[in-house]
Amino acid sequence: MLIKEYRICMPLTTEEYRVGQLYTISKHSHQESEKGEGVEVVKNEPHEDPVHGPGQFTEKRVHLSSKLPGWARAVTPRIFYITEKAWNYYPYTITADSCSLQCSFLPKFSIYIETKYEDNCGDSENIFHSDKILGDHEVSFLDIAFDEIPERYYRSLEDPRFFSSAKTGRGPLREGWRQHTQPIMCSYKLVSVKFEVWGLQTRVEQFVHKVIRDILLIGHRQAFAWVDEWCGMTMEEVRRYERETQEATNELIGLVAPTISVSEVGHPTATHSAPASAPSTPIGDEAPDFLAPPKTRPRKKSAPETLTLPALRERAGAE
Repeated sequence: MLIKEYRICMPLTTEEYRVGQLYTISKHSHQESEKGEGVEVVKNEPHEDPVHGPGQFTEKRVHLSSKLPGWARAVTPRIFYITEKAWNYYPYTITADSCSLQCSFLPKFSIYIETKYEDNCGDSENIFHSDKILGDHEVSFLDIAFDEIPERYYRSLEDPRFFSSAKTGRGPLREGWRQHTQPIMCSYKLVSVKFEVWGLQTRVEQFVHKVIRDILLIGHRQAFAWVDEWCGMTMEEVRRYERETQEATNELIGLVAPTISVSEVGHPTATHSAPASAPSTPIGDEAPDFLAPPKTRPRKKSAPETLTLPALRERAGAE
């Protein structure tokens, strides 16, 4: 198992990011979905935890078959999805994903992510109480403005070095912005990746961490770049937006809209099991060096820049 802690600062407060995170995940999921592919919302319901209090449980299936790079499609069944279960007790969240492959001979891997949010610049030490962790773990600071992301996912309108918010007056972000920007908050993410296959474990776990790093950077950049879209929304409004977007997304990928279940959801166990939100995994077309790449295949056009939801537009016009 390879454990790393990522710290991602944002020019927001934790209360602001609570809304921004829900909005960003919903919009991003819809943008990256199409018929037969995308993020299916299975459950999204309130959940009470004896330690963390009231929260929200979500279960999603991320259908990825055609979005995988060529080298991965060559060794992966056509019917492929990742099950993501998340318990959100903001400002503490747990995300555990498991790889659901309808093919018994493929190896199993898991990713488990704990997240805590605080109003600081990432200087809280031992925030996850490392006595729960076997051995030391690496701590990496991710800079949403100056750390590179894969070129194919770069959009100038989402670049924090150039973006300026009309509503909040924040941005663009300059060198050293974390030392002098107010407000500022930090996402602390403890990521555990397990791939128990002899001879490949270390290299696969390192590769998955690289993918997760890119996901975190892209997701946090979008949350800031879209701030003028979600700034001022209440929790009730963003939850309504989330529900409507989920229904539109499920319809888009050809699935039945989810029903709100009243069944009791069990508390996640302490066992490390699998990755974090950010529904569209930006896995590169280049195979890792431990896999021989087959013939490359043409990439599909990227999802549209804007979200088209007629019901939301009509409601916005009436307000």
